[in-house]
Amino acid sequence: MSKFLLRLLINAVALMIAAEVVNGITIRENSVVALLLVALIFGAVNATLKPILTVLTCPFVLLTMGLFLLVINGAMLLITDWLAGNWFEVDGWGPAIIGGIIMGIAGLFIEMALGELKEDDKEKRSTTNGA
Repeated sequence: MSKFLLRLLINAVALMIAAEVVNGITIRENSVVALLLVALIFGAVNATLKPILTVLTCPFVLLTMGLFLLVINGAMLLITDWLAGNWFEVDGWGPAIIGGIIMGIAGLFIEMALGELKEDDKEKRSTTNGA
């Protein structure tokens, strides 16, 4: 359960960063609840549809040496826009693809930072338990 909540928070922060950086991505209500709901929708779309689309478009992914995955990530944001209604808006393919790139980079950095924190916690626990 904590892994789910951590993933939800990472998606929420990445969505917030993408909305701040990319013109054309808007989170309508400036509330934490709206942000978390959009992150939840994005996570569900990413978990269910992205693997299916990746398999179906495998020839395009291979032909473009993986660059078509950027289009799939953009599609995930556009589907989230459609499902989230008035809470979230993406103004087209351009902002969606750029937003997907920004979200991927932001998520990577957040996960790296959290991974280092987890490693620090493990080291502290092992030194205190071993003493």
